[in-house]
Order: sequence, then C-alpha cells, then structure tokens
Amino acid sequence: MTDKKLIAVVGATGSQGGGLVQAILADPAQRFAVRALTRGAQSEKAKALAAAGAEVVEADLDDEASVRKAFEGAYGAFVVTNYWAERTPEEEAARTRAQMEYEQAENAARAAKDAGVQHLIWSTLEDTRHHFGDDDRVPSLDDGKYKVPHFDAKGEANDLFEKYGVPTTFLQTTFYYDSMAQGVGPVRDASGKLVLTMPMADQPLSGIASEDIGKTALGVFKRGDDFVGKTVSIAGDHLTGDQYAAALSEALGEEVTYQPLTWDQFRGLGFPGAVEMANMFQYYAEDSARFTGDRDLNLVRALNPELKSFDDWVAEHENELKATVN
Repeated sequence: MTDKKLIAVVGATGSQGGGLVQAILADPAQRFAVRALTRGAQSEKAKALAAAGAEVVEADLDDEASVRKAFEGAYGAFVVTNYWAERTPEEEAARTRAQMEYEQAENAARAAKDAGVQHLIWSTLEDTRHHFGDDDRVPSLDDGKYKVPHFDAKGEANDLFEKYGVPTTFLQTTFYYDSMAQGVGPVRDASGKLVLTMPMADQPLSGIASEDIGKTALGVFKRGDDFVGKTVSIAGDHLTGDQYAAALSEALGEEVTYQPLTWDQFRGLGFPGAVEMANMFQYYAEDSARFTGDRDLNLVRALNPELKSFDDWVAEHENELKATVN
C-alpha cells in the first residue's frame, strides 16, 4: 500500500499529459502516484510509461464508462482534449470536431463527479467570442457558432465542470514554442533568406514549451486546494515577432527577419485550417494586452521552477529547428 495521492492523467502519451506523467515520476518529493490514461496501452509510448513506473490503463474520452473506471480511486485528474485528433470520415460527418471536444469534456466532468475526484485540472483556452462578438471581419466557422473552434469549444466547456460540481482548476494554456519546428517557424523566401511570417502584427505573443504545461499542472496539484475554482493562465515568455525572429537567428546561425502576413493573407493560404489559424492569430494580436497580462510569468515560475523561456527552448531544439529550414 502507498499513502501517495493518485493522479489520473488523460492523454498520457501526448504532449501535455505526457509532460505531467514525467513530472510526477521525476518529482524528488514523490508526493503523487500516477495513472496514465491512453487509448492504446500496448503502444510504445504507453509501454515506456509503464516501465518508468506509471500505472497504465486504457480509457477513451468518447467512452464515459471507461473514464469513470479509470478515475476510480484517484485524488486528482488532469483532463485535456485533442481537437486535432485523427477522426474517421464517419465521425467527421456526424458532428464537428468542436462538438466532439465538448462532448468529451462533458464525459470527463461526469466521470470525475461520479468517481469522487477531489481536484481536477482542465486544460482549456479562452473563448474568443468574448472578444470578437459578431465581428464580421472574422469569418465564423462551424455553421456560425465559433470563431476559433479549438479555443471556443474548450472555453465553452468550462461551465460543464461547474455544472457537475467538480472541484476544478482551469489551466489556460497558449501557443506552443514547439510549433516553431512544426510549420509555424521561419521559411525561405524566393531569395533564400529566412522569414518568419507569423501574423501577429507588432503585438507580443505568449508562448510555452509543451512539456512545461504538465510541469506547471503538477505545481498546481502540489498547492492542494489553493487553486480549486480558479483560473490559472500560463506562459513561459511574452515576445513580439521581432523577438522570436532574433532568438531563432541566434540558434540557426543566420538572420531571420519578421515579415508578418496579414490575417486575410493567412486565411487565403488555403491549407486545411488556414481560416481558423488566422482567426486565432488575430485574436492573439487584438487581445494581446489582456491575454499576456493574464499570464503572470512569476506565478508560473513559482509553480514550475524549471519553466523555459523561448531562448531556453531554442537552445535545446537547435538541431530540430535547423532541420526544418535546410
């Protein structure tokens, strides 16, 4: 038997959940035990977590009963949904991704209530409709319901955890530094020079290393009831496009210039999700003072002393970044 409090972690093989599982296992205080929830317990990532000391169980947010069972006996739970998860054509035809995400959040909230979870951390984002309203400069999506569906559905789902009476901390995340190596970073223009075209105009953008989300969540759990019923908005840095470009220039060993596209130019790129991503960057930029102001880096660092600045992250991922531009 152990007197450690058990934390059940949804998405344990993903970026956020995986970061929390690793943080719990590496915690010198060994205050918590961890139950890693995954849809595939036989995956290589899941097997690695089991080998490292996590209890691995299969559960799927689309299956409320499986989540209820996985939450049984847990003191705490970390819940994250993946808007971008691979879906079958049948699932896509039946309902939108935002609807699926909202339903997953409700399944998790009910399961947590039924299992008696004492502290749940819900990884969420702001509902951009509070900023945009009916602004027709910004195209509405999902039959006119949302402006940035992968933000808005999470923000809308916040009320579900209150509806079901789950003691919840609302952990508002932000842009991942990791995106700089996944298509958002610098590209070569016609002359071969590196250009960062992220459509942030001249406004600062809050960013964070994905692994720091889980580490910060552990800091919240360690504080017990201090943050139950509260919103904790997190970031690791607040930088303008020029500042991101300067840090990338240092890592890549050649100049990166910041030449932001306009939001309409970005929407016109035509790749799947271009309109949604453009709306997201417009939200980040137009609401930047409020958005960055809500993310107190001193508080986040107090919860997670290992919090990475963008410079820290770039130094660790230099080779990965170079591979994307060469």
